[in-house]
Amino acid sequence: MAHTIKDKAKLLARVRRLKGQAEAVERALEEERGCAEVLMLVASMRGAINGLTAELMEDHIRHHVVNPETEQDKARAQGAAELIDVLRTYLK
Repeated sequence: MAHTIKDKAKLLARVRRLKGQAEAVERALEEERGCAEVLMLVASMRGAINGLTAELMEDHIRHHVVNPETEQDKARAQGAAELIDVLRTYLK
């Protein structure tokens, strides 16, 4: 997975932010904060994990399936671009 090595620092930064968010959820539970506050923290975590998932999937498509920016076959390029757009929308 060359793309994960190339983007290693950026991906690790995202994972570390997720770790911080998980720790915030843990602290909120330990401190017996209200359920609405805990749910908001969990929702933030979910958004962050979905963003990381979308980024990894998009990079995987671009590097291992077809890169719509360099693909010569216009139909394949359009299909890949559409798939990436759908993934981004789905994982928001």
